[in-house]
Amino acid sequence: MDDVFFVTSKIFWSLLRPNTLALVLCVVGLMLVWRGRRFGRWPLAVGLGWYVAVFTLPVSTALTLPLESRFARPATPPAQVTGIIVLGGAVEQDLTAAHGIPALNGAAERMTEGVALALRHPNARLVFTGGSAAVVPGGPTEADTARQLFTELGLPPARLVFENESRNTWENAVLTKRLLDPKPGETWLLVTSASHMPRAVGCFRAAGFAVVPWPVNFTTGRDPGLWYGWPFPTRLNHAEAALREYVGLVVYWLTGRTSALFPAP
Repeated sequence: MDDVFFVTSKIFWSLLRPNTLALVLCVVGLMLVWRGRRFGRWPLAVGLGWYVAVFTLPVSTALTLPLESRFARPATPPAQVTGIIVLGGAVEQDLTAAHGIPALNGAAERMTEGVALALRHPNARLVFTGGSAAVVPGGPTEADTARQLFTELGLPPARLVFENESRNTWENAVLTKRLLDPKPGETWLLVTSASHMPRAVGCFRAAGFAVVPWPVNFTTGRDPGLWYGWPFPTRLNHAEAALREYVGLVVYWLTGRTSALFPAP
């Protein structure tokens, strides 16, 4: 069942991701208008409307800010930490395989903050969870790259734990719990992008694993000066990523993979 869910979600998103869908609508609309079909103006207007809205209005902020604001770090950080769990998603597997050095993407703060927390809490374990999100996996997993990165940064191998089979957030939660077997009273920090934290916390709660949210990789804020700071292509990507999280929250809730439609503190 998990395999069917994984493949279906991949196909669904590849076909309906907003930026691609808007471009397809623009092309189809132009072709219809060029052939004299007046109704082609509607798909053209919808497709162009998406790009114009993201360019002129703070659409990406409006979509992203509720996600990033949902969970804050503890006002008083825990004194004793059992472990730090870093979710995959920051690793570029193909580039790592091509060049032999760890390649990270825009979510790199997941990795850097994980290392910083490990240095701040020398008795805590550093756990990385992430296999391959490819439909047909091959080459190194995200965990393989994380192992290389953490080791090269000088962390003792005895402190490191790697889960290398998960393909999505739900499997991150289930397989990490199975691997760690957390006990009552233990404190586990969960490190992932702020916009992804609601779905991640919901999955870990549904899996029966109590975690302390530790969000990173913020892309916006309440200050209007931050709303247009990114280039237009980046804002398009941020808006699309936020929509992906909302779709993921709905689907995960309907399939019992999160504890609530929009998990809260």
